[in-house]
Amino acid sequence: MKILIATDTYLPSVNGAAYFTHRLAQLLARRGHQVFVFAPSTAMKYTVQKDEAGGIFHGIRSIRIPFFKNFWMSPPLIARGLINNLVSEIAPDVIHIQNHFMIGQAVQAIAQKQNIPIMGTNHFMPENLTYYLRLPSFLEKQLRRFSLYQFRSIYRHLSAITAPTVTAANLTNHRELHKVIPISCGIDLDRFNPRNDGGYLRKRYGIPDKKVMLYVGRLDKEKRLDLVLRALPEILRKTDTHLVIAGLGNWEGNLKKIIKNLGIENNVTFTGFVPEEDLSSLYRVADIFIMAGIAELQSIVTMEAMASGLPVIAVNAVALPELVHDGENGYLFEDGDITGFSDKVSMILNDDILRKNMSQKSLEIIQKHDIESIIKRYESVYEGVRSGEMKPMADSHIPRKARMWISVAMAVLIFGISLAILGIYGGSTSLAKEGPRQIVLGVYNKISQSDNFQDVRSALSSLGSRLYKYHSK
Repeated sequence: MKILIATDTYLPSVNGAAYFTHRLAQLLARRGHQVFVFAPSTAMKYTVQKDEAGGIFHGIRSIRIPFFKNFWMSPPLIARGLINNLVSEIAPDVIHIQNHFMIGQAVQAIAQKQNIPIMGTNHFMPENLTYYLRLPSFLEKQLRRFSLYQFRSIYRHLSAITAPTVTAANLTNHRELHKVIPISCGIDLDRFNPRNDGGYLRKRYGIPDKKVMLYVGRLDKEKRLDLVLRALPEILRKTDTHLVIAGLGNWEGNLKKIIKNLGIENNVTFTGFVPEEDLSSLYRVADIFIMAGIAELQSIVTMEAMASGLPVIAVNAVALPELVHDGENGYLFEDGDITGFSDKVSMILNDDILRKNMSQKSLEIIQKHDIESIIKRYESVYEGVRSGEMKPMADSHIPRKARMWISVAMAVLIFGISLAILGIYGGSTSLAKEGPRQIVLGVYNKISQSDNFQDVRSALSSLGSRLYKYHSK
């Protein structure tokens, strides 16, 4: 089968959707399919390369997203024509989009125009976007609503929709969409298993000979590693342990500040990026895996930890309870409950028998996520889409009111990004000696605290007059 996979995030970006898409493409190619991947390149130019599995990667011209080192986007202005030509040239039997953003949206529109069967997987939660934005609550709510409208306006044209968990499927389901099919992202049980040896990594990263708590993933705000760090002093009073944090992200500097303020520098190791060939061994350094992220539609790293035989402590949020069965292969805790988190970590680390039993249970639960069976399920869906057994739904549109609200929200977002560029967050808001930076910061703080559009309009109006008075002095 000739399969085109289109995504707005791909390696070297570090996130679950990018990792899943890369692995899906490789495994399909190894099973004899012709696989083509459209994803942003890492430059303002089009690139083509063949991967080790035989798939063809098409890097679409892109620009880097500000403040995010490994995130690139391909705006329609520079990408649409190229994508249209490539789809016509490849003539795929079926298209599988992974997102509803720039490349995903462009490919969906072209597939509809050229009458090519198309399906999609949802990896998106509005919280993945709004968690980073310092928006007034009413604007954040409208931005979430619009992002869902936009998602549905694209995905309702698809012949089939999948999501990685039952929870994700339930969150995605809507009267305008096909019933969402839950299919796990899957895990390579041959690669991630308890037989791996991580001894050499202890030496490489200087990890002491103690019981180890491990986190693997992006170091970003919604992963809630700040909670883990604030709980560590309490854990250390009960257990001689060490925390290993593996990964990269924009929150690393903040985490290191917290560690310094808590005086726990000798109890935490940052490994940075761990090479693919070492990752499976890293899990075997640990005694317990930690996942405090509050926006997980599945969590591939949690599955890797379970396949490696680790008990898991996870926040009771979104889809994590589907993997972590409270009291069986680990414990769940409520977001923000530092005491509950520290107690449960100590309970497992201090009880060898409990830890061994939970380890065995992780290995049992993870069996149904074997990647070989997952790929076969995707092949079955592809065949249903290609054959016409699965068909798209009717046309749709985005309500005018939703478009208006997103315009307002995005204007405020750009305003906030401009402040970040100026480096004025945390600056003085004193009006006695206010300069342009203090004026702008003061107005932005008012916008952030407002709960209606009239207050936003009033604050923005005052910005111009105050800056004019300043420059008229």
